[in-house]
Amino acid sequence: MQNIDWFVLVFTLLIIVVYGTIKTRGAVTANEYIKAGNNAKWWTIGLSVMATQASAITFLSTPGQAYNDGLGFVQFYFGIPIAIVIVCTVFIPIYHKLKVYTAYEFLESRFDLKTRSLTAVLFLIQRSLSAGITIFAPAIILSTVLGWDLLTLNIIIGSLVIIYTVSGGTKAVNYTQKYQMGIILFGLITVLYIIISLLPDNINLDNALKIASVNSKMEVLNFSFDLENRYTVWSGILGGTFLMMSYFGTDQSQVQRYLSGKSLKEMQLGMIFNGVFKIPMQFFILFIGVMVFVFYQFNHSPLNFNPQGKKIISETIYESHYKYLENRLEDNFEEKKIVINDFLETNNKLSKEKIDLLSYEEKEIREAAKLIIKRAAEKKQIKIETNDKDYVFINFILENLPKGLIGLLLAVILSAAMSSTSSEINALATTTSIDILKRNFSKVNDTNIVYYTKLMTLFWGLCAIGIACVAYLADNLIQLVNIIGSIFYGNVLGVFLIAFFIKHIKSNAVFISAIITQIIIIFAWYYDWMPFLWLNVFGCFVVIIISSFTQEIIQKLKFFRPLRN
Repeated sequence: MQNIDWFVLVFTLLIIVVYGTIKTRGAVTANEYIKAGNNAKWWTIGLSVMATQASAITFLSTPGQAYNDGLGFVQFYFGIPIAIVIVCTVFIPIYHKLKVYTAYEFLESRFDLKTRSLTAVLFLIQRSLSAGITIFAPAIILSTVLGWDLLTLNIIIGSLVIIYTVSGGTKAVNYTQKYQMGIILFGLITVLYIIISLLPDNINLDNALKIASVNSKMEVLNFSFDLENRYTVWSGILGGTFLMMSYFGTDQSQVQRYLSGKSLKEMQLGMIFNGVFKIPMQFFILFIGVMVFVFYQFNHSPLNFNPQGKKIISETIYESHYKYLENRLEDNFEEKKIVINDFLETNNKLSKEKIDLLSYEEKEIREAAKLIIKRAAEKKQIKIETNDKDYVFINFILENLPKGLIGLLLAVILSAAMSSTSSEINALATTTSIDILKRNFSKVNDTNIVYYTKLMTLFWGLCAIGIACVAYLADNLIQLVNIIGSIFYGNVLGVFLIAFFIKHIKSNAVFISAIITQIIIIFAWYYDWMPFLWLNVFGCFVVIIISSFTQEIIQKLKFFRPLRN
């Protein structure tokens, strides 16, 4: 990185922190601090919701996902429009009418305190883990690629977020997220323009799309009913709808964004704005990943995008084998480049078949490299992520973007980390102070609730930093975050749906069933009974079914009790 990159990076991040702190200081009431004074306009709500979702993981992991597997991941988001309609027509009107601070307040009015506390605790568990990962994800990748100290990066990212979130609460989160989204979108558009401009002179956008298509990167829709396929139209529409309905309707990190709205209409419009633009934005990010793939059809790429891989191989018995694989990849690249140019000129079937064979060979070479990196790491007793999807985009940025833009794109990644983390610790603090402390400890009341919420913001911010410091990289970061949510979301959504629509089921039945369901879902995930997207549907129906049976048993026990007397 050059001095200009450091200047752009530091200047951008400091402006966000200072602006968020100064603009929103002085919130003294619970309504001002937790609900931003109920003054947020629909576009602020919409951008804040999008920024909460668009973590650094989105911009590091999603292009790498597309580089490897194409555009099919966008199917994951197909349930968003359906979920948004349900949230806008069912969830938001009830929350607005009851003037709640958290989603879980509603459950006490419908059931009882223990059900409210249980769902709040489930939220605290899963969201605290996610908050740690949203810090850890960019930190570990940047530390690996740039050589920065991981622990220091975790502390810097977490501390910057804590400063303005403690100071201004929800209003600070909303204000900063608007500008963070602006930086993010500008950065992404700039990157796409540069990728296309770096392609050879004879490769225009139309040719780039042909190359992506012949390499099976443009296949969006998969109508397969095979449960082994994680991303299909059906899992996206059904599993995605339940996941997104849980996320937007019951996750306080999202609910708190629209509860700050000026009116019911502003809240609903903000969510509709998010529903309209979320899928195109994700498609755009995936498309950038596809264009990075096209770029590397004409430019040399590393055997493994994680630079730690080659370092671990160094001075081991595997070093010569790794060099052999690098030479094979080089030969594959040169041959494939010739065949692709021939395909663009002739469009003949033989060239397409040859591209398929060379692509398969390249995949085998890269898989062999991952295997020997893993063996070398085991020999040296070092943990390393051999699956390099999450390193593809950051490598492209550092190796190919001009001076100044590298700093901007790093600012985009860190801004995304800050925006999602600020929403998460803000929601964790609100849920802890409102749903746990205020309802269970008489010492916490309306006069000091802001103090305790600030204290909890600091506490959860430090917890997120702590989790980030002990976390370990998973197969693919964007999948990891969604897996964590899927383990808890379906169960909590089922409880809310019972509260809304199944009036004869009472508190004890729901409370018992929610605990049983959570245990079942954890087992289902641990033993890999189904793809994680289906856990949301499974958990939702299981808690409803068990609650119905439990309520019947409770009713029968009540019926027989007078007979015993």
